[in-house]
Amino acid sequence: MEDFLYEEASLLDAWRLDDWLKLLTDDAVYRVPSNDRPDADSKDTLFIVADDIRRIRARVTRLKDKSAHAEYPPSRTRRMISNVRIVERNGATLKVEANFAVHRFRRDGNVRPYVGHYRYELRVEGGKLKISKRDAVIDAMELGSMGSVSFIL
Repeated sequence: MEDFLYEEASLLDAWRLDDWLKLLTDDAVYRVPSNDRPDADSKDTLFIVADDIRRIRARVTRLKDKSAHAEYPPSRTRRMISNVRIVERNGATLKVEANFAVHRFRRDGNVRPYVGHYRYELRVEGGKLKISKRDAVIDAMELGSMGSVSFIL
């Protein structure tokens, strides 16, 4: 379990976004909820990111494009994953939580830390573990000073 999350972090840090997409199910959801209502439903609450698989793929395409000025050249990131635990099992689905710290380094020398926890729903498909849902809940009390979340947390 932990190795799977470490591999995901490694792929994202290396900007191997196409390989990261292969970890997702065809109905995957990626969300970054607002920090005042992290347990809300994205259907009726404003989220920082609330992407279905189509939008996730479009986000990856945009991030790889040189005209995506917010991420060209790409940010350097370093992810630390800890306190990984399975919180629920239901057939082929696992609910997993883990803490994260993502350090984002930009060309202007600016370093931004993003700290929080992940909530995953993982499924076994074709004998492999896949991500069907991934929430990145940021712990910051105020998000304005954190700048653009243009990369994948």
